[in-house]
Amino acid sequence: MDKQTTIGFILIGAILIFWLYFNAPEPPKEQPVSKDTTALASVDSSALEKKEIIEQGTMVAADSTIMGKYFSSSTEEEKIINIETELSKIEFSTRGGSLRKLFLKKYNNWYSLGEEEASFKNMVQLINYNEGGSYNIDFVSGDGKAINTESLSFKSNLEKSYYRISKEDSLTISFTYTSIENKQIKKNYTIYGDKYGMNSEIELINMGGLISNNTFDLVWGNGLRFVEKNSVDEANYSNASVYYGDEQVIIDASNPEKIQENFNGRVEWMAVRNKYFAAVVVPKDPADVEGAYIEGFRKMFPGGGMREYYSTRLTVPFKNTPKEKKSFLLYVGPVDYDLMESYGHNLVKLVDFGSFFGLKFVVRPIAEYVLLPLFNFLHKFIPNYGFVIILFSLIIKFVLYPLTKTSYQSMKKMQLLQPKIAELKEKYKDDAQKMNQETMKLYSTYGINPAGGCLPLLLQMPIFIALWGLFQSVIELRQQPFILWITDLSAPDTIINLGFNIPLFGISTISGLALLMGVTTFIQQKQSVKDPKQQALVYVMPVMLTLLFMSFPSGLNLYYFMFNLFTIIQQYYINHTHKDLELVPVKEGKQKKGFMQRMMQAAEQNAKTQKQHQRKNK
Repeated sequence: MDKQTTIGFILIGAILIFWLYFNAPEPPKEQPVSKDTTALASVDSSALEKKEIIEQGTMVAADSTIMGKYFSSSTEEEKIINIETELSKIEFSTRGGSLRKLFLKKYNNWYSLGEEEASFKNMVQLINYNEGGSYNIDFVSGDGKAINTESLSFKSNLEKSYYRISKEDSLTISFTYTSIENKQIKKNYTIYGDKYGMNSEIELINMGGLISNNTFDLVWGNGLRFVEKNSVDEANYSNASVYYGDEQVIIDASNPEKIQENFNGRVEWMAVRNKYFAAVVVPKDPADVEGAYIEGFRKMFPGGGMREYYSTRLTVPFKNTPKEKKSFLLYVGPVDYDLMESYGHNLVKLVDFGSFFGLKFVVRPIAEYVLLPLFNFLHKFIPNYGFVIILFSLIIKFVLYPLTKTSYQSMKKMQLLQPKIAELKEKYKDDAQKMNQETMKLYSTYGINPAGGCLPLLLQMPIFIALWGLFQSVIELRQQPFILWITDLSAPDTIINLGFNIPLFGISTISGLALLMGVTTFIQQKQSVKDPKQQALVYVMPVMLTLLFMSFPSGLNLYYFMFNLFTIIQQYYINHTHKDLELVPVKEGKQKKGFMQRMMQAAEQNAKTQKQHQRKNK
């Protein structure tokens, strides 16, 4: 979870704690409440330096002067072969026999948002081709030289420079490198017209004696290109991972220091991702892999920009046989839940629904099996995601209505009970223990749970957190317009650029939906908060939330604005249909002891035991 989101939950948690405190029954002795709220700022940078030097550590390609007697870096002219499918356009290069560029036809760059002209210059391109090859073989030769195939010149089996594959078709392209002693390395790719994933085969022919240590590495170097306007937000969602030991292990370079991690044993896949896209290498047979290695680092740029870079490798055993073939699935495309699920291999773990202080085991199932399916189901009938979010918020409000109603009724009864509690305080002002006993009896008499108004809110928190993660990261909202000024539901809907940062929050733009969300929060608070002691909260909470939500995606702000609006209507309805609510004693035998009553009784029993113990000691 990124810093800004963490701060957001801390602030919301702090506000919730204050709300719970003010709505709980007052104890006989007031205790001071301390507050420590810290807000940090993250900077949005849309323009980064184009010329970057990426550290590559142990993955630096071998120079032609140190390639030894078996291999040589050819000076042959590089040949580019373009293969276009229904979903992408891939540039293969004979230099390294690997991917040079990969364009995704359904996804545009942030700077081309709103342009109707379809051209490859506007499409997302994921390969860091300026920094060398991405999908290569790395090994130590028989004479002790480090060899990386990105420096070798391969020959292709295809003669033309452009091929178009229809939806039902596929095409296999092969690249062959022949060593000085006529030993061969082959890289074969089978591309499908309607899939992002391609089959990859590595063939080593008569390479016995040329590969030391009986292993070679399959390398994805240089990570993925950053393709979003907000580099800080994209970096916070970028990482590398492996599926290892039946779980996804994520390596996140959260500081400039290089992070390195080795994995020994069965690895089902390795992946590098940015916020919305990923490159994944999946062995067809996990037994063909002996381990994996990941390295990454974060780089800061002038103006507050940020990027993260990752390189990964799979260690593959080499048996020194005359011909060895290893097969892999190579996926380079969007992190879309349905797509990931269609490929199997637990690739759905790449879809990040967020977490909150280790509550991933609660949040993810709600988002994965309830919220996202409902969201996608609604989109089948409603093409505009903005209207999907509005209907989605209405459905969630109906689902949570019983909890809201219970919370309101409990708070209303507590308000009606306050005069009686005040009488008890006056009557037993010199005997706190007796006052507590009588207060608990009062609660029991009228069947009131003092925490009844708070517990429904706490039960909603897992849904709240799951929605937060869902709208922050799902690719379905990327560059999706709504109406008026809201042109991208995955980014803030800026209406004013201040030209300076608001201290503490680091906000330099004003979001229209965040303002609307703040106004509806204020109205909602005015409707529900009647205690004069809580009036400060009515004004503080909307202001804090408004500032906090200024930098959040407009889809998230739209959801909470509509949710607040429906809550105001709902509260108005409840206020007018339950305005005659009265305190009625619960019939004898139907009284239930709530959690607080049981706690108070336990405390009283403990106090009596301590007094008896003290008397015995005397």
